[in-house]
Amino acid sequence: MVHPPLEFSDCYLDSPDFRETLKCYELELERTNKFLKEVIKDGNSVITAIKGYSLAVQKFSQTLSVFQFDFIGDSLTDDEINIAQSFQEFAGLLQEVEHDRMMLVQNASDLLIKPLEKFRKEQIGVTKEKKKKFDKESEKYYSQLDKHLNLSAKKRETQLQEADELLDKERANFYESSVEYVYQIHQVQDRKKFDVVEPVLAFLHSILTLNNLTVEMTQDFMPYKQELQLSLQNTRNNYESTCEELEELMKRMKRPSQIYKMHNFPMRGYLYCQEKRALGMTWVKYYCKYQKEGRVLVMVPCEQKTTTKQGPIQLTLKSCIRRKTESIDKRFCFDVETIERLVQTITFQALSEGDRKLWMEAMDGKEPVSLFLISFRIILSDWDVKTVTSALKFYLRYVCSDNLDIRLSEIHSLTYKLPEKNREMLEMLIKHLVNVCSHSDENLMTSSNMAVIFGPTLMRAKEETVAAMLDIKFQNIVVEILIEHFYFFLFHVKTFYFFQLRLCGAEKVASELKCYCDFFSFSFFNMVADLQSYARGQHCPTCPSPADQPEKTATHHNLQATGSCLSSS
Repeated sequence: MVHPPLEFSDCYLDSPDFRETLKCYELELERTNKFLKEVIKDGNSVITAIKGYSLAVQKFSQTLSVFQFDFIGDSLTDDEINIAQSFQEFAGLLQEVEHDRMMLVQNASDLLIKPLEKFRKEQIGVTKEKKKKFDKESEKYYSQLDKHLNLSAKKRETQLQEADELLDKERANFYESSVEYVYQIHQVQDRKKFDVVEPVLAFLHSILTLNNLTVEMTQDFMPYKQELQLSLQNTRNNYESTCEELEELMKRMKRPSQIYKMHNFPMRGYLYCQEKRALGMTWVKYYCKYQKEGRVLVMVPCEQKTTTKQGPIQLTLKSCIRRKTESIDKRFCFDVETIERLVQTITFQALSEGDRKLWMEAMDGKEPVSLFLISFRIILSDWDVKTVTSALKFYLRYVCSDNLDIRLSEIHSLTYKLPEKNREMLEMLIKHLVNVCSHSDENLMTSSNMAVIFGPTLMRAKEETVAAMLDIKFQNIVVEILIEHFYFFLFHVKTFYFFQLRLCGAEKVASELKCYCDFFSFSFFNMVADLQSYARGQHCPTCPSPADQPEKTATHHNLQATGSCLSSS
């Protein structure tokens, strides 16, 4: 199952959709906690009950087989797919070795039980405490808000200021607890990918290595174990690379003023609407969404009647005017005229003066008395040249994950759509990274590790959101492919093979060139003609002048032999 990411910005809106998504995460947290309890209980049964070993392993394998990971985002990496399928692989292996009884290693408890207990205590336990704090602050804030909105506008100014300060304090506490709770939920969702799988993997390995009757089966399991360890390490690296930026984003989003600076979304929030009922006028709470393009206002009722369920109300805005304080016994009010209700004017009450200003700005509201003319000028900056590599990241999500040729072809095509200077700079950088990775035996900087470092830098997202942070893993994959297949993307093909003739034999160069032409649908015979013409003394087709040619004497024999090999193939 895949849940939509919880944005920190949703904490300030506190919409019904946000609450519903939060509830899904809470149910998933409880399900994970229950799963961990079962795994710990079953693990102890395997360790202590030798006679019931076969039954315990069978139950343990069944528990693993029914569990499925929930991931954040709209797509998964190959490593996450591998991790998601890991428990099913473990369960299948346990069912095969059920008949082989064995003695468990004495430190099995340290390998399996303690890490899971630690995860439950330090991660799930902390998340539950954050939830309690969030529920408490939420109740306090909305209780204070109801009292605040019922204050009469005829109160003394000092009393109104004190009420405003108290409400601001409760609102700040509620926003802080909400953001911290969402951050902790993301932490648990990310950490359980490796903190839960690794102990089970270590416990499974201890069973196999100590069972002399299953040595052959253990050897068959080792390749998958290594692949899974690599997936876990890559997932951990992705987590560590995004954790710091995610925490910094959380700190910035604790300031409510940042929410409208960083995002350009339609105006939305809670409003109280004055309605006429059988017993008189009353104020009804709605969650409202306003689309400025079509001037459409959608009102979702928050107080449903027990007998009938009222759906959303959609209105087309005609005008918006601020309501004078002396004309109504409520604060923060403004009037709206709609096309659907030409006779009736709708009066809304915002949550604060600042909230009313935001609503009126979005609706192009006007003052009731034209003493001052307020004009707003929106300056739209020219579009910058879009970086092709940012589009590359999103495109790769839809590329089939098990077909490397398709990935290589698409990345090659998009790379050569970059401006020439950008492509040259990218070529210089990737070439340097290839050189560094060639010494990975000494510096431990493999292409995967290098991609974790340079992926977020080369392919930075347009907006800093939680969803963008979660996409860093795809940026790392693109940079890793650029490093591993550098000569297919950036180095000029003909120049590369001309200079390779210095070092390689003719048959090897001809074979590689034939594969390259087949892969990218280049003219094979044109390449042959270029090589043969260069062997006859003509200049290299990629060099500007004869002075820039490589030494003819060093490659003349190889060029003639390569042309012969190409012609014969």
